[in-house]
Formats: sequence, structure tokens, C-alpha cells
Amino acid sequence: MADAKVRLQKYMAENGIASRRKSEELIAAGKVRVNGKIAAIGDKVDPKHDKVTVSGKRVVKVKKNVYIMLHKPRGFITTMHDEMDRKCVAELIRDVPERVYPVGRLDRESEGLLLLTNDGEFANALTHPSRHVPKTYRVTVRPDVTKEQLAAFENGVEIDGRPTLPAEVRVLDKQEGRVVLEVVIYEGRNRQIRKMCEALGLEVARLKRTKIGSLKLGMLKQGEYRYLSEDEIHGLLVAAQVKR
Repeated sequence: MADAKVRLQKYMAENGIASRRKSEELIAAGKVRVNGKIAAIGDKVDPKHDKVTVSGKRVVKVKKNVYIMLHKPRGFITTMHDEMDRKCVAELIRDVPERVYPVGRLDRESEGLLLLTNDGEFANALTHPSRHVPKTYRVTVRPDVTKEQLAAFENGVEIDGRPTLPAEVRVLDKQEGRVVLEVVIYEGRNRQIRKMCEALGLEVARLKRTKIGSLKLGMLKQGEYRYLSEDEIHGLLVAAQVKR
């Protein structure tokens, strides 16, 4: 008989608690219990019989998967709870009845397209380093940009001790003291574009994510969200090389 048990972090992600990585952090912090006992990394659970709680609240099996795109404004952090009482994206989707969490993140001063879901497999597919899902950004830099700096984006820039994957870059607008670039990256390292610009001596004045895979932010207003269509969900899974 096949093992009915699944890894605890996978079970948590599938039921809208957090991404697998964040779920592992919750487990490591001692906030997760299985049948009343503090859980450890590597634990497995039987979804039908085991009782899992996070900070005292029971994990309830998700009945409906939802997929949301949000236009995150600057000044909001990409988390559903913040112990420092900073503004977080959860405030912008309060009327969503399902418990969802962000797919990847945008730093506090960045804005634009952010996905949220309660589908752990979907989130994992889009954020796994091996998938190389393209993400497109509109980046305003100061004071100017040289051909050598543009070439460095396309060849890879060393940040955090290792080079980035080659990016695509083009100049959208150029004025005295500022240049607007479109940058497409194929990995999701922490604050990647900001660190690339810093390494190249460029000041980032504004950073906005406009596209993930084939999904465009479009005319969605800041602070607003909408549900994805089946075609849009399918397009993202195609970008992540997932068959469904």
C-alpha cells in the first residue's frame, strides 16, 4: 500500500498557509504542531488523520484553489503578517475569502505585478530556480547608462558571490539625468535587479514589475487585484514548463 503521508511543508503550502520555504521557516521556529507535538523539518503527515496547527490555529484542507494578480504599490511589504506592524499586501486583499499567500516577492519600495494563491504546487512551479520563468520590469535609473553597462546586464552581473543568468535589456526612454529600461530576468534572486544596478553603479529611482511569463499587469490600478482566467493560469504553467 502506498505511503499516504506527505511532507509537512508541502501539506501546509497546498492548504494556503504559506509557500514551502516560508512553511519551513514556521516549522523551524516551532510554530507548527502535529497532533499536539512540536513539528520538525522533515516530518510527514497523513492529511486524513493528523491534526496540524500553526500558532494554535488548525490547518483546514483547501476546498477551492484561487489565483490572484495584485498591483502592489510602493511602501507595502510582500507578506501576509508583519510583526513590526508595517503595511503588508494582506491589507489589499482583505475581502478575499480564501487564505492566500504571495508567489515570490517584490521588495518594499518596488511595485507592480504580484501573484497570490493557495495552490502550493502552482507557487512552487513558478518560483523554483530550475524553471527560469521570465519576469519583466520597468526600471528607471540615474544618471545615465552606458553601452558597457547594458552589455553587463546581458552577460551576467556578479551579485552575492555568483553571476546572474543573462538578462534581456532595452532602453525605453532617455532624458537628461534619467533612463527608463525594460529588463527581463530568468531567475528570482533576492532584490536581484537592485543589486545588479548597484554593482554597475546605477541608482534605481523606480522599479516596477510589468509581466510574469505571458501575464501582463495591464491597466490594473495600484492597490487593486483581480482573479486570473483559466487561460492565464495555463499560460503561467506553460512558462514554468508544467503540464496540467
